[in-house]
Amino acid sequence: MEEDTPQKYSIKIENVVASTNIQQEIDLKKFASSVEDAEYDRERFPGIVYRTKDPKVAALIFKSGKIVCTGAKSVADVHTGLEKVFDKMRSMGIDVIRDYDVKVQNIVATAVLGTHLIDLNAIAVGLGLENVEYEPEMFPGLVYRLTDPKVVVLIFGSAKIVITGGKSIDDATVAVEKIVAELQSIGLL
Repeated sequence: MEEDTPQKYSIKIENVVASTNIQQEIDLKKFASSVEDAEYDRERFPGIVYRTKDPKVAALIFKSGKIVCTGAKSVADVHTGLEKVFDKMRSMGIDVIRDYDVKVQNIVATAVLGTHLIDLNAIAVGLGLENVEYEPEMFPGLVYRLTDPKVVVLIFGSAKIVITGGKSIDDATVAVEKIVAELQSIGLL
């Protein structure tokens, strides 16, 4: 019987959250009134929500010049989306620095460990209770905290997993490889 290797599990990036700072204040009222797709309601949120269509990302723009990009499906989409935001700013006369630094804050990824249901009670016991939280009455998944990479993995009985907290795509890949190896070593996959 051929044993599945961790490389056979496809990982899908669901969301990349990153931030940058253009190092100058932004007149949010002016931006919102000049940009058709900008959403600004100071009572509900202290910044502007500006969405791009291709790639489909949302930029949260704050008066301080800090910008958070969310909804991207890759780190490349973050950069492309931010360039569109910066082009819009430049067209309004805002001098956006060309050498801005983008910091990935969080990557959320998913994977499927197989086609059969898995026993979360057995996994909770097998992985050890020190890094596992499993309370099915409160949440239908098992929460498994890894220290290297420092991510949180949600494991569901359907054999689907969600990896969150990573700072790179490699963090998600390593997390899936570790989970698969651990579950195989205790005979649960």
